Amino acid sequence: MNWERRLYLAAHPVAYPLVRGLGRAGPVVRVPGVGVVVNDAKVARDVLMDGDTFRKDGPGAPGELWTPVLGPSVLLNMEGAAHRTLRRKLTGLFTPASTDALVAEYLAGPRAELTRRLERGEPVDLVDTMKVMAGTVIGAVIGLESGDYRGLFEQGERVVGMVSLRTRRLSPAQVARARAVLDPLGDIAAASYASGDDTTVMGRMRSLGLSADEARGAAGAFFLTGTETVATLVPRLVALLHDTGTLARVAADRSLLDAAIDEAMRVTTPTPVMLRSVHAPARLAGRRVRPGDRVLIATHNCCRALGPFDLDRPHPPEMRRLWFGAGPHFCLGYPLAQSEIRAVMTTLLDAAPLEIVRRTAARNVLIPTYRTFTVRKGAPE
Repeated sequence: MNWERRLYLAAHPVAYPLVRGLGRAGPVVRVPGVGVVVNDAKVARDVLMDGDTFRKDGPGAPGELWTPVLGPSVLLNMEGAAHRTLRRKLTGLFTPASTDALVAEYLAGPRAELTRRLERGEPVDLVDTMKVMAGTVIGAVIGLESGDYRGLFEQGERVVGMVSLRTRRLSPAQVARARAVLDPLGDIAAASYASGDDTTVMGRMRSLGLSADEARGAAGAFFLTGTETVATLVPRLVALLHDTGTLARVAADRSLLDAAIDEAMRVTTPTPVMLRSVHAPARLAGRRVRPGDRVLIATHNCCRALGPFDLDRPHPPEMRRLWFGAGPHFCLGYPLAQSEIRAVMTTLLDAAPLEIVRRTAARNVLIPTYRTFTVRKGAPE
């Protein structure tokens, strides 16, 4: 059994075999108690591009899950004119240039320490390392100047960990626990916003015309969505390159790194499912859907249809970064995630060859990941 399958089974021992089994039932299948399941990348992209028919703010969609925690005005739970207005305000927030600069500034120290440890031949747990690095970057985004970045990441883990593939809404007790984590961070973000400093992300939100409530809600959304994708991907990417014998190739030819990141994202699929609520009659691959239906896009099935990890595999247009969404809800933080992953991978590839000392799978988590993934610098090949 390959390690990616082990990670998914450890995270979702019941749901994962079910979802993969549904993938063999056809491009679209209606499942009682679950909804309309989409297993085809082209159909999935069609759904994501049509924000009028398939929405995030209806029953069984992400809005129902996160509005009690984040409030009504965050991109995760909005549609229509209000969503377009807020999205337009935020468009210039994360550009490749600004995210590269932010990552270079805040990860300079952690990356230098990673280099020192690897060059000394020390074993390094990349899971723990990435918790610190992802926490550091998201701390910078919300305006936290210093602190326990590992603890910050783990707070986000606890909130996201309340959600499973079957969760439709959080209980009042879960909402209270999530707010207990997010409200203090919202206060930090609000203070950074109030300072009006354009060198900070929150300060730029003010300059872009966001209200204090919109900026606070955006900070909470970035915190929940902007840490685990990066932190879980890096160890899995190193593992995939190592296990397929292509780590040395990418280390020698850095022009392959972006393709390696995209291919690892396809295989790992950091967003294994996406949810929408049907608001108007439509047909998906010949199947009729009705208002009120819940659509579950099995992103993992859509992406894994191309097969196992292959550094030379081209991605068809309908699958292009589908794991980050498409259309009006394409992930706003994609440039930041890409900048973080590229920066850390550059540091690791500089230390190649790497050998894996130990790895174990994490259990009962939303995003499949390693519990430990320890590497050290290997002998020159």
